[in-house]
Amino acid sequence: MSLSSLDQKCAMQTAGDVLAMLWRDAGMPDGATGRVGFGPKAPGFPSSFAIGRAAQSAIAAAALAATELDALRHPGQVPQSVYVDAAHALAETTGYFTLNGERPSIWSPISGLYPCGAELGDPGHVRIHANFDHHRDGALQLLGLPVGAQTTKADVAQALKSWHALEFEQRATDAGLVVAALRTPEEWRAHPQALALQEQPLVQLTLLDADEPAPPLPWCETSPEQLPLAGLRVLDLTRILAGPVGARTLAAYGADVLMINSPHLPNIEAIADVSRGKRSALLDLAQPHGAAQLESLVRDAHVFLQGYRPGSLERLGFGVAEVAKMRPGIVYASLSAYGREGPWRDKRGFDSLVQTVTGMNRAEGDAFGDPSPRALPVQMLDYSAGFLLAFGTQVGLHRQATVGGTWHVQVALARVAQWLWEMGRLAVADQGEPGELEALVAPWLHTSSSGFGTLRAVSHAATLSRTPARWQCDSVPPGTHEPLWT
Repeated sequence: MSLSSLDQKCAMQTAGDVLAMLWRDAGMPDGATGRVGFGPKAPGFPSSFAIGRAAQSAIAAAALAATELDALRHPGQVPQSVYVDAAHALAETTGYFTLNGERPSIWSPISGLYPCGAELGDPGHVRIHANFDHHRDGALQLLGLPVGAQTTKADVAQALKSWHALEFEQRATDAGLVVAALRTPEEWRAHPQALALQEQPLVQLTLLDADEPAPPLPWCETSPEQLPLAGLRVLDLTRILAGPVGARTLAAYGADVLMINSPHLPNIEAIADVSRGKRSALLDLAQPHGAAQLESLVRDAHVFLQGYRPGSLERLGFGVAEVAKMRPGIVYASLSAYGREGPWRDKRGFDSLVQTVTGMNRAEGDAFGDPSPRALPVQMLDYSAGFLLAFGTQVGLHRQATVGGTWHVQVALARVAQWLWEMGRLAVADQGEPGELEALVAPWLHTSSSGFGTLRAVSHAATLSRTPARWQCDSVPPGTHEPLWT
């Protein structure tokens, strides 16, 4: 199907339509989507992509799945209804927060999109993600520049004039760095990885023990006044935005989320925001004692959520097959950049990079009449993927509770990008001017104490009718807690 015909087919979809498709494709109970209400279109975030529709539907899917699990646990209760306001949903996807009244910078000085190839007569663009020092220094070393914080954005721009975009991307990929060459939508659709993604479900669920499925796992008894996922134990082994958002969403519905960090790896500034509702422990999985402690936690967990680079946890003994043997019946949820099939199945990537390679930046710039590529106004791939990961995890829990089995849930950022394309494009002339970010998020900000300082951040956008979603503990730095279940 051509992009233009796909646009025409999907342009009139509502958030309710998208939710209905997500729900149907996941095989969840019929009729439940009638319990969801959506607020009106939200101004202030103009985009040629249906970002409001994506945010509302992904959040609604996660929240509605929580109410289905709640209904399983309390069959005598009327199932809860769900409401998702569009402005609130988009505010949550901004990732806006302040600490002690200051808004931390979320980008390193040399991260960003650069023209390249000017001296070669082959103009193009590449995006460099350098928020971690080792990624920054790797890119600088590849460019022949001094490593460290003293090298400037102007230095990088000058060096890239003598590089072909695709050559720099490939060399960086071979070195394990996070770099993306800008592509047009047409170039991406012809790419082998895009073709591989067409065969992958948006939220993929796989039964791991089809011959002899594990029986349903016991959940602790709860009262109807408790949050839907009370007593559910979730191991959160994610670090960069989408995975932590998914685990934070489960925490908002009452799950006991234990975040496991490595003592040797850096974290992003947003950890203060995405750690709300979680306890936090440190384990070195490369050491026998750390691996043994994690295995002990796995044996009493209901969910194992991970966003490691493909193959990393397998080498440490905690791939999906190994964890399924440790804890039959567990739901193992995996997040990746480009999916687990195709030539880029092991390639690293983040929201901004996936936007660049999939043609979204080029298409957004063209839609606004901008000669330069343009990013989406929010990190919609990360946040949608996080909410969809929470949704898929709960679908896996629903199947586990009703038919048994050990389930693997998979979500990929690039497949989420394809999902946004499938929703169709919007006329930017009808959307008004961009709003001031602080004003757009202000109605939804909540202030709390945290282990990082006074945190002011956006509350969760889903409203549940009987048990309002909320985080039951403040965010804390990695290692604050012991690696134990409460």
